[in-house]
Amino acid sequence: MNPKTLAWLAAGTLVKIGLLAGLAWHSAPRAAEPEVPALLQAADRFRTGADRLQVESLVTTTRADGSADKERRYTVFVQDQHRSLVLMRSPAEAGQKVLMLGDDFWLLMPGSQRAMRITPSQKLLGDASTGDIATLSWAEDYEGRLLGEERCDVEGTPRACLHLSLQARRKSVSYQRIELWLGKTRHEPIQAELYVQSDKLAKRARFVMDKAGALVSEMLLQDELGSRAQTRVQYLSRQPRAVPENWLNPMFLARNPSLE
Repeated sequence: MNPKTLAWLAAGTLVKIGLLAGLAWHSAPRAAEPEVPALLQAADRFRTGADRLQVESLVTTTRADGSADKERRYTVFVQDQHRSLVLMRSPAEAGQKVLMLGDDFWLLMPGSQRAMRITPSQKLLGDASTGDIATLSWAEDYEGRLLGEERCDVEGTPRACLHLSLQARRKSVSYQRIELWLGKTRHEPIQAELYVQSDKLAKRARFVMDKAGALVSEMLLQDELGSRAQTRVQYLSRQPRAVPENWLNPMFLARNPSLE
């Protein structure tokens, strides 16, 4: 066999080897990335712990100069199908309620026979909105994509985090876009940037876990639009509870101001 033929055969063999190597490289299984819905469901479990529950919350606001402003107590009944009821417990707001049914929000005042429509972004106290207090479901209310792994600084300690960019499924939610960072391993919420419908950054949120690392015990909200105040939402207790269906009816609530 002449040298030219040998060279041609050798070149062909190298091409085949290269193609096979390329096919092998492309066909090698890649580690599956977690899907966004599963990540959000995991994060929601750290925030709520159950599908139907009663949450006792304490909300305090601090002015930009660090001085204390106000504090309020709330009982929140989180139910299925985008339904929540907030009872205001502090003397200054005693008897007031907020009912959330999907895209519809009502405020009920003591002594009034009518339920007033409000928006989820309307404030309960300081920089906490009804949507913040009601602990709405990320998995149900948002869709988005995983941008990748990033480092988060948690109280000065670097953590491996997953960065998700989320868009609201419905216009009625408090924030139309959320940039969310979850712990890489357990997918617990670490921090978030919360954007309103105009796509302006409204708040930065930081989540504090309880001592057991099982549930979020606090949410810290930093205002980015005006006041620069900080709002601290403490989750004092959580327990599974399904409320009677008539508690989720605005007409019933208007006629029956005392529920418990």
